[in-house]
Amino acid sequence: MIFSRASLDTCQAATGTVVVIDVLRAFSTAAYAFAAGVQDITVVSTVAEALSLRERLSDSLVMGEVDGLLVPGFDFSNSPIQFDGLDLAGRHLIQRTSAGTQGVIRSWKADRLLAASFCNAQATAQDILHSTPPTLTFVITGVRPGGWGDEDAACADYIEAILRGDTPAIAPLLDRVRQSPTGRLFADPSQPDFHPLDLEYCLAVDRFDFAMPIRREDGLFVMKPCRK
Repeated sequence: MIFSRASLDTCQAATGTVVVIDVLRAFSTAAYAFAAGVQDITVVSTVAEALSLRERLSDSLVMGEVDGLLVPGFDFSNSPIQFDGLDLAGRHLIQRTSAGTQGVIRSWKADRLLAASFCNAQATAQDILHSTPPTLTFVITGVRPGGWGDEDAACADYIEAILRGDTPAIAPLLDRVRQSPTGRLFADPSQPDFHPLDLEYCLAVDRFDFAMPIRREDGLFVMKPCRK
C-alpha cells in the first residue's frame, strides 16, 4: 500500500481510497452522533446548503460550525458532548464544518471515501485492510500556516502505523493533539465554544468499533457507520 498526504488545498487531486481526518472536532462529533443512534450524516460545504437540505429531508437535524462557532439556526454545534444521553435513533443529520466536511467535498475524485478521527481510528484501519487498496491518501484537514493541523497529522500517523503492522505509542500522539494550536483552545477559558470535555471526548482512542465510509447518493455525500 502506497501512502500519501494531502491538505484542503491539494486533496482535489486525490484518487483511490481517501481518508479525510478531522479530530477536533467534526469527525469525532460525527462518531458520537452515530453512537446516539443517528442513521446517516449528509456532509455539505455551506451553511445555506445545510439549512436548505433540512427543509427537504424529513426527520433531519443540522450540526456544525463556522470557524469553530455555533451557527444560528443549527440544531447542534460541533461539540461531541452534546450527544450524551440523546436518543436519535433513525434520525438524519446534516453536517457543515470549516475543515472536515470541506475535505470530503473537495476529495470528489476519490474512488472510496472515509471520515476518521482517533475515536474510530482502529475501525478505519480494519476497514481499509479489508479492502486492501493499492494507494491511500490521508487528507489532513486542519493544516494552516502557523503549525495548525498537527492533531490530524497525529491521527494519520496512528492509522498508518496500524496499517503497516506496527504498534504505535498512543501517549505521544495524544500529547501532540493537546499541544496543537486547536487543542490549546480547549484549555482557554475565553473560548466558551471549545468545551474542555470536548477535547477528552475527541481523545477517546478507538472508543467506537465502526468506520465511517461516505458514498454518493443522489448527488449528496452521505456518511454511514460500518462495522466489519
